[in-house]
Amino acid sequence: MEEERLQKYLANAGICSRRKAEELILQGKIRVNGKIVTELGTKVNPLKDKVEYEGKVVEKQEEKVYILLNKPIGYVTTAKEQFDRDSVLDLVKVKKRIVPVGRLDMYTSGALLLTNDGDFVYQVTHPKHEIEKTYTVTIKGKIQKEAVEKLRQGVAIEDYVTRPAKVKILKIDEEKNQSRLEIMIHEGKNRQVRKMCEVVGYKVLALHRSKIAGISVKDLPIGQWRYLTKDEMKKL
Repeated sequence: MEEERLQKYLANAGICSRRKAEELILQGKIRVNGKIVTELGTKVNPLKDKVEYEGKVVEKQEEKVYILLNKPIGYVTTAKEQFDRDSVLDLVKVKKRIVPVGRLDMYTSGALLLTNDGDFVYQVTHPKHEIEKTYTVTIKGKIQKEAVEKLRQGVAIEDYVTRPAKVKILKIDEEKNQSRLEIMIHEGKNRQVRKMCEVVGYKVLALHRSKIAGISVKDLPIGQWRYLTKDEMKKL
């Protein structure tokens, strides 16, 4: 078997994404044949070299799994949680070591992918691949056309400007003083949709990711999961 870069080996073993693996290497948290390595160019031979993370041997996983979860509110999308809050990994019971593909904040529900394939994580999360994500957003107040146009064109958030988004008004509830929107973006910055709405003057009351690359959780009950189909894998 040919040698491969250490970060790719870690990602394919389901430890984390390739980018996160690079961070672990630079932080000196990975050992190869008993020695700490910090060079990103390090290569390993899966048949000969012993790779360790947190004192445990990392074994390459050959069988890949790809899972779609309809995440409930109140669950974090991290493998380890310092405050001992419920994790999405508590909902998906599989024997393989899987990681969430990207993140949804604790108070956002909806479509979340999980896998043990590091290359797949990179494919879906890297901005250059432009995977479309669709959100249903409930905001306080009656949304104005000017605000919708600003969201469509891109708004300035902290140190970046969002790319143009597809925005559709689904419903305006005069009695409750609420509006419901559908927002489609290609990026995945931290709390991006919430911040976009705040920038144009509206507080988000509820946020649900309904689709990833056109793959919907419409028919998947909240808190439930299933494996992706072959057709869905092609979309991704």
